Amino acid sequence: MAATGARYDAASLSTEPTLLVATTRKPVNGGRTKPWFGPERATRMTIARAKLVPPDDSRFSLAAAGLGDWRLDAIEPAAEISDLLTGGDVLIYVHGFKQTFETSALDAAHLADGIRFRGQTMAFSWPSKAGLFDYAYDRDSAMWSRDDFERVLNSVVTSPSAGRVHIVAHSMGTMLTLESLRQLYARHGDAVLDKIGAIVFASPDIDMDVFSSSVTRMGPLGRKITVVAATNDRALALSGRLAGGMTRVGAAEKAVIERLGVRVIDASDSGWGVINHDLFLSNAEVRRVIRRSIDTSAA
Repeated sequence: MAATGARYDAASLSTEPTLLVATTRKPVNGGRTKPWFGPERATRMTIARAKLVPPDDSRFSLAAAGLGDWRLDAIEPAAEISDLLTGGDVLIYVHGFKQTFETSALDAAHLADGIRFRGQTMAFSWPSKAGLFDYAYDRDSAMWSRDDFERVLNSVVTSPSAGRVHIVAHSMGTMLTLESLRQLYARHGDAVLDKIGAIVFASPDIDMDVFSSSVTRMGPLGRKITVVAATNDRALALSGRLAGGMTRVGAAEKAVIERLGVRVIDASDSGWGVINHDLFLSNAEVRRVIRRSIDTSAA
C-alpha cells in the first residue's frame, strides 16, 4: 500500500490498536513506564500487551513509511502468550540491529498497518544497545534470545486459539529467527508446516554458509522462506566487512540465493535512500511482496 492518502482502517491495528509483545530485554521501572525495557538482557522473557495510539486517519498519514505517526502508550504484562491470542492469524515481527524497544514495537505497527494485516500482530524484541558501534553485543544478544523465541513460536503453533503464524524478520533478527525455526522444526517436524504461513527475511544479515546449512536442515519449512535482498544494501556491505569479508545473504546476487530453494525478491532498484536496508518499511512494492507472501502461503 503506497503512502498516497489511502485509508489505514483496513488493518486490524487501526480498529483495535493493541500490539502483542514478547521481549528478552530487562524491564526499566518494572516495565510500566517509558522506556519500559532497556538494552540489558533479562533473566526471564516478558509477555505483554502494548497499547498503541494510531495515526489520525482524518488527515494525510505517513505511518506506513515508518515516519512515526504511531505512538506507544502503555504496556500491560500478561502471564502467558496463550492469554493474548484471540483467534485468527498472527504476524510476528523480529527487529534487527540498533533498535530500542519502542522503535521495534512501532516498526511492527508500521509493518502491519502498511500491509493491511487483519490478524493479531506481535513484536519480538531482543536486547539491542541501539548504538552504531555495538554490533557484537547485538549479534550475541540476538543469538542468546533464540530459545525464548522458539518458546514464542511453539506457544503460537500449538495454541488452538491461533491460526497460522507469519514471520517478518529484519537484518540481524533473521539470524535469530532462522535458528529458532530450525529448533522448532527439529521438535515438531512436518507437523508444524500447516501452522507456519509466510516467512519473510528482509535484508538478512546472515552468513551464506550458515543460511544454507540451516535451510537444508529445515526441509520443507525452509521452502516457505522469501528473502528480500539488495546488492546495494550498504549496511550489509559494512556487516560483511565486519564478518571478515563474507557476503551476507541480504546483499547476495538473486541467483546465488535461489539455489538454496527459497524465493528471492531482488529489491536493488527499489530503494529511495542511500542505505537500502529498511525497504520492508519504506518501499510500497516490497510491502506488497510481503502481503502476497502471506496471502499465497495458504495455497
